[in-house]
Amino acid sequence: MELRRTFDLLENYRLNYPDKDDALAGKQNGEWIKYSTSQYIQYSTWCAYGLLALGLKKGDKVATISNNRPEWNFMDMGLSMTGIWHLPIYPTISVDEYKYILNHAKPKFIVVSDKILYNKLKDIVEQSDLIEDIYTFNEVEGAKNWKEILNLGKTKQGEFKRDLKTVMASIVPKDVATMIYTSGTTGCPKGVMLTHRNLVSNFIATAAHHQLNSTHKALSFLPLSHVYERMMNYHFQYKGMSIYYAENMGTIVDNMKEVKPDMFNTVPRLLERVYAKIIETGKNLPWLKKKIFFLAIDLGKHFEYNQHGHYLYKVRLFLANWLIYSKWRAALGGNVKVIVCGGAQLQPRLTHIFGAAGMPVLEGYGLTETSPVIAVNNLTTYEIRISTVGIILKGVEVKFADDGEILCKGPGVMLGYYKQPELTEEAIDEDGWFHTGDIGVMVDEKYLKITDRKKEIFKLSSGKYIAPQSIENKLKESFFIEQVMIIGENEKFASALVSPDFGYLQSWCEKHKIKYQDESELIHDPEVINRYQREITYINKSLGKTEQVKRFRLVEDEWTSQTGELSPTLKLKRKILFSKYKNLIQEIYAVGNN
Repeated sequence: MELRRTFDLLENYRLNYPDKDDALAGKQNGEWIKYSTSQYIQYSTWCAYGLLALGLKKGDKVATISNNRPEWNFMDMGLSMTGIWHLPIYPTISVDEYKYILNHAKPKFIVVSDKILYNKLKDIVEQSDLIEDIYTFNEVEGAKNWKEILNLGKTKQGEFKRDLKTVMASIVPKDVATMIYTSGTTGCPKGVMLTHRNLVSNFIATAAHHQLNSTHKALSFLPLSHVYERMMNYHFQYKGMSIYYAENMGTIVDNMKEVKPDMFNTVPRLLERVYAKIIETGKNLPWLKKKIFFLAIDLGKHFEYNQHGHYLYKVRLFLANWLIYSKWRAALGGNVKVIVCGGAQLQPRLTHIFGAAGMPVLEGYGLTETSPVIAVNNLTTYEIRISTVGIILKGVEVKFADDGEILCKGPGVMLGYYKQPELTEEAIDEDGWFHTGDIGVMVDEKYLKITDRKKEIFKLSSGKYIAPQSIENKLKESFFIEQVMIIGENEKFASALVSPDFGYLQSWCEKHKIKYQDESELIHDPEVINRYQREITYINKSLGKTEQVKRFRLVEDEWTSQTGELSPTLKLKRKILFSKYKNLIQEIYAVGNN
């Protein structure tokens, strides 16, 4: 069948995967609760009836603020079937951000996952004249539960069956399916309006980039409120793959061992953490095993997807797979066949090493405004090029502006920014080209490579340009560095603010018998500073003269999305960081020290 709207996935399930007993699964009280194809379709339909019975109409909005779970899908499909705009919001943003988004979008209802979020949002709802009610997925005392919508729909299905059929028939691909607010690394979040066509075209096109099917499982842990995981969630459903939702970010490895997924999506920082744990394990092995372990690491760094290598390399790779890589795969469930990575630049060494270990990483690129994928590496055709984000997605056009900015056109480009036509006109020119704000080049006239973010590139006082992302990516290869921000606009040289990996640093201090009271004392210890200087000196050797970090300061804070320094997709919020460390930056560039 031809899929034109997101809710057509339900009919696709009915026709092609009718007997699937674990279409969706979530963990409750230590047990995986599975939902079959028929249950998914039934609960989604009851939800749609319930929404109509509550008086909601096509074009209204409902917000969800929740962790990943099967119930999110029932609500999502119910909203899609009724033409109601789904407004998914991150569960980790601040109260001020919630107020801004809710006042700007004006949803009729809010559905939250748990008691903490209910208490956080309750006052906002009570103060609003337009938000009618708040529901919860979990049972919360004193709160309305989402099952009330479900049960209402179940009892009213006879009354609203014809109405639902009518509204479903009226929904066309150009209608808005969802509105997703950007994470706002540079200012207030913008409401990106995405149509059914946007999302459907993207999940169908990306589905051709690997050959997994309805016999395979996916583990989902990136937030469904973000377009990346949202689109891939539809992608998995389109292919009939079973989707298991991780309990939380802290249980991912345990959930992988239980579920044994064939595929998962990630962002670079999470993959970096997995790799760091692998390396830490290797360092604690007995001498001989440690020697073999790190030989396997060095071997993996030379792996290429499209080069078979010499016979001796193949033999070594076989032995490394038998002795070392097989254990890595076992730690991630033993079945991983595809890892999709996006959201930021990925360290090339990770693509090399995970590829050598038989867990190919498909790096891709896109934005919320492009639904999201513009380009991604292709495992089906083996068009994979490390250090690039792959080939341009089918149906998408790409060209470059004079300054190297990537422009794209295609069925995934958003309808526009909600209530902000002037910003829409800035982003999409009169010829329909969306301006991504990213700088890139084509490699071998085939693979797209992102070189930096246009708005983040800055100029030193010498007139030389600095592209901070690529330098930051290099520095994060150090196990001592969790996050880093390159600074130096209009200054003589580049410097860095470094948020240490405190777990790794504390282990190092313990081995070297360095005593400290707290993180504040730790980051000022001369031996610690000297160790970081050695890390930065080593990385500087791989950088151009103007790119090299001349000065740095360690900070005692861990940067997270919860504390506000990172976006929900773990990108630096540079304005916030510049404001937070204003005095420290002034100290680095103090008069007389240049």
